[in-house]
Amino acid sequence: MKLVVGLGNPGNEYVLTPHNLGFMAAERLAEECGAEISRPESHALTAHVNIGGTDLVLAKPMTFMNLSGVAVRRLMERYEIPPQDLVVLVDEADLPLGTIRIRPRGTAGGHNGLKSIIGALGSIEFVRVRMGVQPDHPVSDRAAHVLGRFRRDQFETVADMVERAVDAVEVIVREGVEPAMNRFNRRPESPESGAKDEK
Repeated sequence: MKLVVGLGNPGNEYVLTPHNLGFMAAERLAEECGAEISRPESHALTAHVNIGGTDLVLAKPMTFMNLSGVAVRRLMERYEIPPQDLVVLVDEADLPLGTIRIRPRGTAGGHNGLKSIIGALGSIEFVRVRMGVQPDHPVSDRAAHVLGRFRRDQFETVADMVERAVDAVEVIVREGVEPAMNRFNRRPESPESGAKDEK
């Protein structure tokens, strides 16, 4: 069994914001599996699905981003899931919009949701699927950027990135992290990746 967690903030005011990409991808994955993330448990909403013979718990923490680790830890304890079987879907402000990066482990990189999970688990040994939300112009307040809504002209790029994140999770579950990294860790428009993406 694996736990797939999409990070975000509950509430209509956060819908279609960069910080809620994790929620969006988790919901899309559930939809593809014919399920809905709606079951309340362990400070989260969950759905139980199966991909390629592997049981998955899909979850959206309802604790708000900065306390995501509370829900994640409780779910992992409830289902006896080790860190290496945790996959976190998360936004990443240091990656260009539309870019996906999969990492088998790593630091929080300044992301409060990841920081909360790492603190709650005492481990960095979990997979993260990072979805780029880097602003296309200089911003003085990054927090305001990730909590502001996507522009209409970004919707197509965002939808495509969410679909690829869902595909990436399915490859991780069916084939493993390395094949998924080989397939998805590239820019949509260029095969090059910046050193700053390594976290």
